[in-house]
Amino acid sequence: MKRIAARPLFWLAALLAAYLCAPFIASVPQLGAADWANVDWHATWSAVAVSAASASVAALVILIGGVPLGYFLARSNSRKVALLGFIVQLPLALPPLTSGVLLLFLLGPYSWVGGLTGGALTDSFAGIVLAETFVAAPFLIIAAKSAFAAVDPVFDDVAATLGHHAGSRFFRVTLPVAWPAIRAGLALAWLRAFGEFGATVMVAYHPYSLPVYTYVVFGGQGLPAMMPLLLPTLSIAIVCAALSIYSRRLTGAAAPLENGEDAAEPPAGAAAAVQSEPLRLTFHLTRHLGAFDLDIAWAPATRRLAIIGPSGSGKSLALKLIAGLERNEHGTVRLGTADLDALPPERRQIGYMPQDYGLFPHMTVAQQLAFPVDADAASARYWLEHLGLAALVGRLPHQLSFGQRQRVALARALTRHSQLLLFDEPFAALDTPRRRRLQQSLRGLQREIAAVTVIVTHDPDEAALLADEVLVIEQGRVLQAGAIDTVYEQPATMRVAELLGLHNVGEGVMREEGLLEIGAGLRVKTATGSIAIAAGQPVMWRVSSHALVAAPDGPYLGTVDAIELRRGERYIRVEIAGAHFDLASEDTRLRQGSQHRFAIAAAGVSVWPAQVRLEAELKPAPALGSGSAGATL
Repeated sequence: MKRIAARPLFWLAALLAAYLCAPFIASVPQLGAADWANVDWHATWSAVAVSAASASVAALVILIGGVPLGYFLARSNSRKVALLGFIVQLPLALPPLTSGVLLLFLLGPYSWVGGLTGGALTDSFAGIVLAETFVAAPFLIIAAKSAFAAVDPVFDDVAATLGHHAGSRFFRVTLPVAWPAIRAGLALAWLRAFGEFGATVMVAYHPYSLPVYTYVVFGGQGLPAMMPLLLPTLSIAIVCAALSIYSRRLTGAAAPLENGEDAAEPPAGAAAAVQSEPLRLTFHLTRHLGAFDLDIAWAPATRRLAIIGPSGSGKSLALKLIAGLERNEHGTVRLGTADLDALPPERRQIGYMPQDYGLFPHMTVAQQLAFPVDADAASARYWLEHLGLAALVGRLPHQLSFGQRQRVALARALTRHSQLLLFDEPFAALDTPRRRRLQQSLRGLQREIAAVTVIVTHDPDEAALLADEVLVIEQGRVLQAGAIDTVYEQPATMRVAELLGLHNVGEGVMREEGLLEIGAGLRVKTATGSIAIAAGQPVMWRVSSHALVAAPDGPYLGTVDAIELRRGERYIRVEIAGAHFDLASEDTRLRQGSQHRFAIAAAGVSVWPAQVRLEAELKPAPALGSGSAGATL
């Protein structure tokens, strides 16, 4: 079907390509009728030299001014800038002769500029350059604007966290990434300048450029005498076309990683970090973006942290505020005794891994690891070996698998002995088996280093594996924060339980000590020694999946709603008096739609006071079973 659907597009493309090539093909038989004998080769090569030199000078001027202008146009959303972008494209729409007339108003002998320069800008080499610059500049500016707009802003963010200031980030990251498109635009601008006739003939008829000389020969001697002059133009056009598509293959610069030092042991800097006093991260983050407000505060007691929440909750924004990539309007960020808010991102000594890892596409693995400011070569060698990357130092990012890219980004962040590592959903794009392997690898790495790690994720299992404390947020506000065990075992609200993917959690009322009422009159006994809760008080409850068992003499009659497999284990969803529970069971008698008696062990029922204030801020949520808790948010 795809091949059939593509045929009309192919034939349309072929028709236009044939038309564009036809004039060149049609000119070949006419070469024999050219007046080769009477060609003034001295004048011809003089005109070629004038055109080539003026086009080169014009291209240099366009490059120097057009690249910054293209960058400015790409990075600004101002209406005034948009108007400027429209104006700089006008020479493309103007007839070349009109462009020449407009330039005469500015540069002609009777203009203010012409009077100031004594008419030196017309009928001169300088006049040719100015005319060619005016008509050819839009080709490079448009290419540069498009190229810079296509550069992922995350590259600039990552370079900032690796210690590079704005100028270094532009010349070492942004410009090299955009350069292939800019180079093509520069070639087009040079070609346009080389072949410019209309504006040139109005501003500078002398000295002859090749287009003007071709016109003079054609007007004075006819087509046969003019035809030999096409050869230099076509030859130069072919050379420029070849240069515009030529791509220099980058080779890995592995030198910073190749010397005789032993890489088997952790580098000294990392060892010292492990022995130093553990750092603690505390922050209060505030930011207003349109209709969205972020206002969260956290003072965790450990160094392995996770921020979890649904899409659009402000997780990634929080990470950027910690990194200094976004402005923290009225808050604070402290790492130990250091006030990070007072430092730009390049001075915060942090490692930052965005969702797609932010590997610079023009750098090999070796160059990526040598890129951070004050990158430690010994540390780079150690992490290359430790993460299984030693054989990949000469490869570019597009030659790596997702897992390899993740490990390269991690090694790059660790080469600075960063005291704070920030991960923005680093495993989101990976398949499940690979994600689990890399999560385990990162968990092992966390035990080796003393850096504070903050993982942003929407995966509760990932947060539980990689963090000791978790911050649950939604709509820019904190829902709950605390130790993993506490938050997962006693979610503050139903919304927190839903975001954590918890099962067998709900709301109820304590009727008397040790007796919990759930749903429509279902009463179950709770564990002895539970926290004292007054009768009639609203509570949150949780029933262990192993506390609910099928028993012929059980006090509760339930219906099997659904059966599902989770990581190879069979789970049964049971409805009892309007409440839903999940239990792990291999009992084949429990089939969908069947009814059975069930018992609930009091030791597996826990209760805690409901946080009514928090719950009032959220949408009502039902008791969580397998149907609602496991949704992807």
